[in-house]
Amino acid sequence: MSTNHTGTPLPSVSPPPVGSTAVAKRPFSLRDKIGYMFGDFGNDFTFILQSTFFLIFYTNVMGISAAHVGTLLFAARILDAFTDIGSGRLVDTLRPGRSGRFKPWLLRIMIPVAGASFLMLSPFLQDGSYGMRLAWMVVTYVLWGSVFYTLINIPYGSMASVISNKAGERASLSVFRSLGATLANLAISVVLPLIVFVQIDGQSELSGTRMMLAAAGCGVLAIVCYLMCFANVEERITTPPKPKEERMGFAKTMGTLVTNRALTGMIASSLFMLVAFMTLGTIMPFLFNEYFNDGQLLSAVNFVGLAPTLLMVPVAARLAGAVGKKEIGMVGLLLAVVAGLVLFVVRTDSPYFFMFGYAVLMLGVACLNILIWAFITDVIDFQEIRTGERNDATVYATYSWARKLGQAVAGGLTGWALTWIGYVSTAGEHIIQTDQVLDGIYSLATLLPALLLLVSLLALIFWYPLSKKRVDENVATLAAKHESQSSHS
Repeated sequence: MSTNHTGTPLPSVSPPPVGSTAVAKRPFSLRDKIGYMFGDFGNDFTFILQSTFFLIFYTNVMGISAAHVGTLLFAARILDAFTDIGSGRLVDTLRPGRSGRFKPWLLRIMIPVAGASFLMLSPFLQDGSYGMRLAWMVVTYVLWGSVFYTLINIPYGSMASVISNKAGERASLSVFRSLGATLANLAISVVLPLIVFVQIDGQSELSGTRMMLAAAGCGVLAIVCYLMCFANVEERITTPPKPKEERMGFAKTMGTLVTNRALTGMIASSLFMLVAFMTLGTIMPFLFNEYFNDGQLLSAVNFVGLAPTLLMVPVAARLAGAVGKKEIGMVGLLLAVVAGLVLFVVRTDSPYFFMFGYAVLMLGVACLNILIWAFITDVIDFQEIRTGERNDATVYATYSWARKLGQAVAGGLTGWALTWIGYVSTAGEHIIQTDQVLDGIYSLATLLPALLLLVSLLALIFWYPLSKKRVDENVATLAAKHESQSSHS
């Protein structure tokens, strides 16, 4: 999302490891599910805002070269390799506080992450030198993404495993998380284009002032959502960290993750899917603002792209249980590849025909994207079978970094590609792009995502090992193991 970033139901999971205890708190209820939904809602009020508008804001409002924006998006992920995994390791090793292990981070970081998001999309130095504008972009983006977003997203994403130890309740948390992300996406990508794009002398333009006010509003809403999550979610399962002498060291833990084929296969497939997904989200403002010359239509196409996710949410858990997550992902990715190639070959001038093909493509992407959080729990189970340690937050942080890497590659790839095809940053000027540039933008919105999704499909088929049968076997193995350990404790 982040990310840019959605998913849904978790698979059947084993009981918590020996030593875990259920704290006497109110029973799990709808209140927890709604509260957890608001957490993702809060995350996406800054994540989706950035992934949708950052590139076009800095090229068309601040006058930064698309190649420079793309380079920043890519280079910042090198830093995230340390901050994401470091945050996950920190969460895995520190003892919980009074309100839990993860919840305190919501209160600590909610204002800094919202403030950094506001500054990141504010045109304060619009009239400054190029170096000043470039420095503003770099500093505000790193503060938002590499520091504050990491420090709130890693604990939030790891929280589901301690809200409940029951498979059905965890699955419902994942469904509501997906719903929260989708609702935030609707609020930002469907509503905001109607506000931030204006028509000047017959040309569609992004307003810097309106973008800043929209970022301020999204920041306030993000804080409200984090407070709702904190107030309504309870951490019920406490697992004290092992004594230092009994834990695997950091290097050994990372070594086991690198050799975990389920983790690396999931990352490979989801990474290419996310690059395609986020490339589409990044290029859509350019496609409709430049190719179709109507930026306000971005609201309609974004709604069309999100509708398949809304349709999938109620049935995804049952489909995953009946068919298997890997199997559903493969069928969906094949559908998306075909839709992207058809749109590329047809090369339509009708925005409405494009929307139809885009909806089919996004339905295919949703088949994998909405279930991706369920893949993570399968991977954690697989990690425990291999090593005897679950490393929940470290596994989640590793995947979180991969998601942000996907976002960065998408931003970098789109920025570089726009430069390669000759796109000229407007910075408020009325510049009409050449036909060659317009055709290039169309190809970036169709052929490029189709090829990326094809690689994702091949990785899922030939690399990721956890079919439905294998997942069921792993769950049964761990259930028997934990039952045996409990009987001897």
